[in-house]
Amino acid sequence: MSLTRYIPFSYKIRTLLFLQQFKSLHYFKDRKENSSDKKIVVFLAANYSNLGDVAITYAQKKFIAETCPDYKVIPIPISKTLEGIVWAKSILNPKDKITTVGGGNFGDLYDQIETLRQLVVENFPDNKIISFPQTFDFSPSEKGKKALKTAQRCYSKHPNLAFFLREQKSFGWMQKAFPEVRSFLTPDIVLSLDQSEPQLERKGVTLSLRKDDEKLLTKDDEKQLLDFISNRFQQVAFYDTHLNKGDLSEAACDAELEKIWTQYKTSELVITDRLHGMIFSYITNTPCIVFLNNNHKIEESYNWIKEYAPIILMREFSVSAFEVAIQDIFNKFSQRKYHSLKERFEPLKEQLTC
Repeated sequence: MSLTRYIPFSYKIRTLLFLQQFKSLHYFKDRKENSSDKKIVVFLAANYSNLGDVAITYAQKKFIAETCPDYKVIPIPISKTLEGIVWAKSILNPKDKITTVGGGNFGDLYDQIETLRQLVVENFPDNKIISFPQTFDFSPSEKGKKALKTAQRCYSKHPNLAFFLREQKSFGWMQKAFPEVRSFLTPDIVLSLDQSEPQLERKGVTLSLRKDDEKLLTKDDEKQLLDFISNRFQQVAFYDTHLNKGDLSEAACDAELEKIWTQYKTSELVITDRLHGMIFSYITNTPCIVFLNNNHKIEESYNWIKEYAPIILMREFSVSAFEVAIQDIFNKFSQRKYHSLKERFEPLKEQLTC
């Protein structure tokens, strides 16, 4: 029986980082960077099958490149974090900047990613670090309370850390739990993208529905939903934002994003209970009906877009309410044009450029 399973991940990962200093840098061995060039690193870049996280990484790199054109943007895949920390220490100077990816991994639910972010913050005390928009997701459980205290110890020590939150609730919780850390409120970084052009012919409906514990729709709800839309639309497609693929190259990530955005842009309607199903609908200007899941992310993020989007939020399912929502989508909202939210990201631009 292996004893390593009883060793906390935080201890194991720090031991592995220490040992990494004495190993060859396989992933970065051919990367040549000029230490005098201005650089911004993107740590924890998604190279796995969650297209929401992949889109966050894509949007983050694009936003940095457009905001700081005189800086070189260097993504470090999350799977190469340890090697990336050692390598980045060898090429960065104190004027270079570090970012960590946005998303929903700030808390104890995805505790390994949270530990990796803390590892990045600990290892670069002399560089400005910016966490792109996150959801505050520390649970009230004993595990969550312990994880929060660990995060507080780490982040409060860094002299130049800026933390962005993507919902009003998360922003309030962050200010209360981390008073020493500069915190800011902006939307999810994917909402800085515009994928509404070119406009394509639209046919049928696409469903992007969860299959995990965050799902609120019951099996009976889903059956009634499918029966209704099958009678209403000639084409019904299923396209989840989670793929059964791993360790994707940067080119493969971009290709998968293009596929799902094209799928949405050629749909009359998207039905989803995924946050980035709703967000992809917004940036492609696709009519969408979105159902709540079991956390606040969808409802809070909907507040950023509800005035402009051809999107209706349903808090619970019934056939009659769904039928009304369908009518409203096509009668009231289908002619809405894409509205850019770029002005909402000014605080993020200021932190990147100051």
